[in-house]
Amino acid sequence: MRSRIKFPLPNGIVLSILLCTAVFFGSCKEETTNDDALLLALAASGGCAPYEWGLPSNVPDPVVPSDNCQTEARVELGRHLFYDKALSRDESMSCASCHFQSRAFADGKERPRGIVHAGHPTGELHARNAQHLTNVAYNSKLTWNNPLLASLEGQARVPLFSESGPNSIVELGLQNTDYLSTIQADETYRNLFEQAYDGNITEQNVRFALAAFQRSMMSFDSSWDKFTRGAGSATPAQVRGFELFNGEVAECFHCHGGFNFSDSSLHSNSGALEFAYHNNGAYSDSEYDSKATVGLEEITGLGSDRGKFRAPSLRNLGLTMPYFHDGSVNCASPPSDPTNQSAMEACAREALREIVDMYRAGGDALKRGQTVGSSVDTTLIRPFTISDSDRDDIVEFLLALTQWDFATDSRFSNPRQANPRFGP
Repeated sequence: MRSRIKFPLPNGIVLSILLCTAVFFGSCKEETTNDDALLLALAASGGCAPYEWGLPSNVPDPVVPSDNCQTEARVELGRHLFYDKALSRDESMSCASCHFQSRAFADGKERPRGIVHAGHPTGELHARNAQHLTNVAYNSKLTWNNPLLASLEGQARVPLFSESGPNSIVELGLQNTDYLSTIQADETYRNLFEQAYDGNITEQNVRFALAAFQRSMMSFDSSWDKFTRGAGSATPAQVRGFELFNGEVAECFHCHGGFNFSDSSLHSNSGALEFAYHNNGAYSDSEYDSKATVGLEEITGLGSDRGKFRAPSLRNLGLTMPYFHDGSVNCASPPSDPTNQSAMEACAREALREIVDMYRAGGDALKRGQTVGSSVDTTLIRPFTISDSDRDDIVEFLLALTQWDFATDSRFSNPRQANPRFGP
């Protein structure tokens, strides 16, 4: 079955206090609502001055925590910090080292590595693929499989400070707050912090500024978006693909619905906090024994959560290969230059056709003659019949969700390209 859960939102930052933890997660109801709590939460998030998101009229504002109101000053400060290698133990990596703007803030690798440190001469290999950050402000849960990470402010601690463990690696490897001295010594930073946080250069405000910058990464201007707004055109194949995507044969929309093409979302018009975890049928239960990650089971300890991951947004698929939680699906010859749009589009088309073929066979495990995973919702992940032409139409629709100029938008670019400390 799917793990689909609705929780009332207690506030914009700390959601984990109401979440079922690994000890008693199994007692959670699949559907829970509390309108009063949601209203209180949205009211708490509304204590900020209006921010101009630049969104189309059909897209709601994201929810912003009232203790980290979105301002231009905080976004700009976060942009500098995002590209600053001073935020790693040896100043060799930045957030941008695993989240390239040219790839919609994914990294083009199956799985990323952290900094080099004792016992790991090439860095530790992450268990999961680096997710793109397109419209991350709308994600009700962050990362592939951890429902306890619910805010960008809190999630930032993981790459900054995580240590080697059963389900974690050293990423940026910070061990203390010495990096703040480097920031304090920088006049540009002193000015930016003055504008953003009254000059308070703290570990918390570093994380809060990073969160503000990531919330600004909006992408709602693909060719399909323009078509739906009456400002552009779509091909007949893309329109047919849209209809198949939302039809009851392929049923793609169940996991990838809504304006952000994901079933885990939170925004100013939300009626409940919704998030879901799915087993997409990629591997059998026994095959997961040899995989680097087993999904939601790592958090809940429940075998019934084996192979379940959050369904990511399908926006900017032309930039975000390889796909899936382990980066296991890509084209045969991935282009090294992500600015080559025709090559990227061709690669994405090849990989997406493989994915649709996987789903119409009832999942890759079944396609390869393996046993379907016990947590697979077979009402959705099951063989269905469409023609190759239908498959290709679905892929053309998916590619139309890519906003190619998002990858070059100066608002998200490295602000200090001449300084070698800043960059990927």
